[in-house]
Amino acid sequence: MAQAAISVERLTKRYGPVTALDGVDFEVRAGTIFGLLGPNGAGKTTAIRILTTILRPSGGRAAVLGHDVVHEARTVRGLIGLAGQYAAVDPNLTGRENLRLIGRLTQLPAARIRPRAAELLRRFDLEAAADRPARTYSGGMRRRLDVGAALVPDPPVLFLDEPTTGLDPQSRTALWELIRELVGDGTTVLLTTQYLEEADRLAARVVVVNEGRIIADDTPAALKTTLGNTVIELGMGDESRAQQAAAVLAGRLPEPPEREGALLRLAARDGSALLIEVLHALEAAGLVPRTVTVRESSLDDVFLALTGHRAEGGRNPGAAPEGGTP
Repeated sequence: MAQAAISVERLTKRYGPVTALDGVDFEVRAGTIFGLLGPNGAGKTTAIRILTTILRPSGGRAAVLGHDVVHEARTVRGLIGLAGQYAAVDPNLTGRENLRLIGRLTQLPAARIRPRAAELLRRFDLEAAADRPARTYSGGMRRRLDVGAALVPDPPVLFLDEPTTGLDPQSRTALWELIRELVGDGTTVLLTTQYLEEADRLAARVVVVNEGRIIADDTPAALKTTLGNTVIELGMGDESRAQQAAAVLAGRLPEPPEREGALLRLAARDGSALLIEVLHALEAAGLVPRTVTVRESSLDDVFLALTGHRAEGGRNPGAAPEGGTP
């Protein structure tokens, strides 16, 4: 079996009485996108900081391409790229100057710095703005430049910590395509995100972290299948009617419906049969829904089922970043 690009075993990190990571285990296959999901404070950024040698763990071990992140930190730093939650570029330098500076800082051979910067500007569609100060760039352009900066030394493993936080939908989609291209060229990507749609579209495998512990580890498709292939949402008009409808259905279904205000939500493998049964029961009770929506289950539904609440970014692409919380 091929060596994992990233391996994490019983990884623990404590900040005084606070445990940010509590015995985390996972592996990332080479040449894939791996999603590390969870709400603010779940431990995602702490894990990234340990894997990129910024923090030392309190316990357990982690390795990148077989090299221990504590005992072989210098070697690990030569194998990775990191684009954090906030653009790390110098706003007063041009895009071209930023990439050339990174080339010098990462000790890229002098003859390689200029062509590598030009190559990345072209690849990230920044040629037209290459000689403008980065402070004049849009949010999407700055994030592309930030990812480009992480790629200057051509690392085999790339860490992207909340890379699309605050971006508009068009910029997010463009960055997703760039990430797919990188993996197509052989790069391994570990992606942390609050946006479950993002992980669903990009990641070959995802780990869901909550309060420093892994609560799920599988492919997005498999996680959604455990919940049920279909989600039915019933808009009851007001909370009182929703409460009454939930009470009617609770005694008729294997699992009681989830209620969110005036909305009832049910998951099932046979959505059509469940929908007919539910509508008949509600009609008999004089509680016909105002709206009915049938859709495929999502990772947001899975996260809700696992944790009892939705991820902050699950339905809000403009959610605030995780920041420095553990």
